[in-house]
Amino acid sequence: MKKVKTAHLSYLSLIIMLLFLPYIVKGKYDIMLFDQVLINIMVVIGLNFISGLTGQTNLGMAGIFGVGAYTSALLTTRLGLSPWLSLICVVNMGVILGIVLGYPSLRFSGTYLALTTIGFGEIARLLFNNMTDITYGTQGVANIPGYSFFNISISDEKSFYYLLLFFTVMSVLVALRIIKSKWGRAFKAIRDNELAVQSCGINVAEIKIKSFIVSTVYACVAGALYAHLMGYINPSDFTLDLSVKYFMMLVMGGIGTVTGSILGGIVITTLPEYLRFLKDYYWLIFSIIVLICIVLLPNGLVSVFKNPFKKA
Repeated sequence: MKKVKTAHLSYLSLIIMLLFLPYIVKGKYDIMLFDQVLINIMVVIGLNFISGLTGQTNLGMAGIFGVGAYTSALLTTRLGLSPWLSLICVVNMGVILGIVLGYPSLRFSGTYLALTTIGFGEIARLLFNNMTDITYGTQGVANIPGYSFFNISISDEKSFYYLLLFFTVMSVLVALRIIKSKWGRAFKAIRDNELAVQSCGINVAEIKIKSFIVSTVYACVAGALYAHLMGYINPSDFTLDLSVKYFMMLVMGGIGTVTGSILGGIVITTLPEYLRFLKDYYWLIFSIIVLICIVLLPNGLVSVFKNPFKKA
């Protein structure tokens, strides 16, 4: 009980610090960077349900993220739908994608499933690029409106930060709730020993599809928020490199943990930006730092912390 209270106090302290972050960081660039951090954290938490908890390899998160972004962007710009209403459609799209991608996981695993998800990501990007009558092709979708709440506009980077912070906190709470539920226990059991789970009479196919649905809903919602934050999206935003980057965040932070997803999202998003003073060498130094961390901390950055984060 004491450990749980300490964990809750730690998370509460972190949230309070984040609430005052825009007033501590004055530059618009830095606030926009932290907006991107919050979006990436949501995507990585979603990826953790598949790759961290059920042990399925998913390298198509950029495509899922892009579908969420384009769904909301096109509904608001072409049909004039409210961004809030479009968000409901995005959630439904996430459920559909989860079912579509979940079924291949019943037949494939490991490298084959990874190739399947890579293929989906590339198919999605090519569709964004070539369906010019709908997606505007390489020109991208521009003039994507921001959100508003009781006639209060949420369009600049500071106000959007608080909207993203709300969604991120809710994402973390929902993820922790799911992990501690029977779904979460089933996800972990499948990862550890799928045959043993089947012998217990648990429907493995249903559990795997559920993990994909949760993951894709997270990524689609994050994609929609990204589209309205940036006000412009382009097919080049959703390449395989982005999927690899999300997977790197998960591994770097600590695969299988929500806290690790948060740490990975923060470090992998911000570190390259703060190393840009090295000019042509910044990416080399970043890669060396990541390699050293993976070698020295095979369980991720989360292993540096003892309680209260050990099992979060």
